[in-house]
Amino acid sequence: MVYYTNYSSPVGLLFIISEKQHIIALFIEGQKYFGNTIKEPMIRKDDLAVFCQAKIWLDQYFAGKNPSLDRLPLKPTGTSFSQKVWQELLKIPYGTTTTYGKIAKEIAKKEKKKSMSAQAVGGAVSHNPISILIPCHRVIGSNGNLTGYAAGIEVKRKLLALEQNGKQIGF
Repeated sequence: MVYYTNYSSPVGLLFIISEKQHIIALFIEGQKYFGNTIKEPMIRKDDLAVFCQAKIWLDQYFAGKNPSLDRLPLKPTGTSFSQKVWQELLKIPYGTTTTYGKIAKEIAKKEKKKSMSAQAVGGAVSHNPISILIPCHRVIGSNGNLTGYAAGIEVKRKLLALEQNGKQIGF
């Protein structure tokens, strides 16, 4: 069974989705690819333990804190390559950014390849089904520009400002 709950955040209504005891998605209302990994009907169930944990994490996050993901069981659905990219996203420290190219180089190094396509990394980043928790908003263009974000550049800007300033700037 797939369950969902909602969370009202400063960047819009969030949909937290679980299967059993794992969070399989977190979408921001109206974002690109909304629900693209969910293959069965969802049932609203607000009182699941995993949802309570996620809401506590989000409360802390939107209060400008750096909560740990240790207690949140994440299980995004995607290709083997996407999974590798999403694992790299989880390594980006709170309040910092990296580039698609740097992630591509890191994956290439681990796989003992000469190079890896930054565009392929960008595709995997853009299809991250667990927004905010798996911090795809921390990835920027090689020139420092805020490039695409499934929920829009303004949401990305707000999330980065929150993390870099430790307070609710622009909310």
